[in-house]
Amino acid sequence: MLDKFHDECGVVAIYGHPEASKLAYLSLYAQQHRGQESAGIVSSNGKKIHHHKAMGQVAEVFTESVLRSLRGSLAIGHTRYSTAGDTALLNAQPLTVGTSKGLVSIAHNGNLTNARQLRKRLEETGSIFQTTSDTEVILHLIARSEKKEFQPALEESLLQVEGAYSLVILHGDKIYGVRDPHGFRPLVIGMMPVPGQAAQEPKKAMAYAFASETCAFDLIGAHYWGEVQPGEIVRVDAEGLHASRFAPPGPSSFCVFEHVYFSRPDSIIFGRSVHQSRDNLGRRLAREAPADADLVVPVPDSGVAAAIGYAAESGLPFKFGLIRNHYIGRTFIEPEQNIRDFGVKLKLNPVRSILEGQRVVLVDDSIVRGTTSRKLIRIIRSAGAREVHVRISCPPTVAPCFYGVDTPTQKELIASSHTIDEIRKYIGADSLAYLSLEGLRGAVGDTQGEFCTACYTGHYPTKLINLQMETANRR
Repeated sequence: MLDKFHDECGVVAIYGHPEASKLAYLSLYAQQHRGQESAGIVSSNGKKIHHHKAMGQVAEVFTESVLRSLRGSLAIGHTRYSTAGDTALLNAQPLTVGTSKGLVSIAHNGNLTNARQLRKRLEETGSIFQTTSDTEVILHLIARSEKKEFQPALEESLLQVEGAYSLVILHGDKIYGVRDPHGFRPLVIGMMPVPGQAAQEPKKAMAYAFASETCAFDLIGAHYWGEVQPGEIVRVDAEGLHASRFAPPGPSSFCVFEHVYFSRPDSIIFGRSVHQSRDNLGRRLAREAPADADLVVPVPDSGVAAAIGYAAESGLPFKFGLIRNHYIGRTFIEPEQNIRDFGVKLKLNPVRSILEGQRVVLVDDSIVRGTTSRKLIRIIRSAGAREVHVRISCPPTVAPCFYGVDTPTQKELIASSHTIDEIRKYIGADSLAYLSLEGLRGAVGDTQGEFCTACYTGHYPTKLINLQMETANRR
């Protein structure tokens, strides 16, 4: 309904806790913002697995009775927004298949850029796919590997795939966390005590967790231990954590949009506070693009942290001039009579007593197509604002993402074919300014060029995507 990039997916894994499935459920609940189409959990006692997945949000998919049926001290979970594959239950994760190495369950955050080529090759040699998800390609590669042991087969398979992948895998009595060599998507590690185990069985005194974001750990009482490093497999078994490399790291290409928009502000991502990054984005934006105005208003919730930083740096008061309705269900009845900007009004409503007669700085994280910004500015003006100055806490978005983010095509991105002044006129703002690329990098502490900024530059970290884009542009 709002013109935004869609969140990718969220993954979680729990090892060594008697309530593993409940902790996985809570961790997915904390990461619901990363995907709202489907959710699933696979649990195990090391020998037998139990699974449940369905379309819908986490609280809808898992009831008390369902969680009781997911027995065992190991669990992995997934909440999904489709970036590759159809929106359908068959693509809900985790995916589980039987192989000569035993049952394997996998949950994936990211996007494999060579999945189509690999799938075609596998199908030509007899593989039968059950889903349209790129994740299934990894399972087929593992199943086809001639390596007898699971981890060598996994490593061999990972060396054949390209793109973005942060994986949690359940195999037998072990859990694996895996991150691609570029480290596009986050994957963090946590530890937590198991009540009553310290005195009885010291080796079982600590449980381990993997998640896409550290906010998942806060809810289940785990403490942040660190990250799965790019090109690394971290295995958890009865002896504890074991880290090994299947590929050399880098060059690092951490998704900068995790700090701009995707991750929750209370998370630590790529070793850095997301809230601090967004506050820095706003402060730098205020220094680069000041406005002669009366107050700063965020577009909730995406623009709040940056707007706080902008207000603090500029000395202008921060006000919630737009109120977001968080309780929109899956369906609603739209009136037969046409109401202008109905979709945006359903989500965001202006506060006239704050906006009337004021010169407003409207802060948001991005402009994608420009349609929502245009409607918002109309709504703010209808509430009596004298001027609307739009400030965006990142550079113009000129290129789509291929690394686990659902984005429009390049033609649909307004900044790819329009100047800033043309965009300003289209959305109806009195002024428009974006944060510079240098300002963005400075705000997230990117002193070594470790972040992927392809959506702002059109320069991709992987050769295959650059080749595909060059071919498309020549047509």
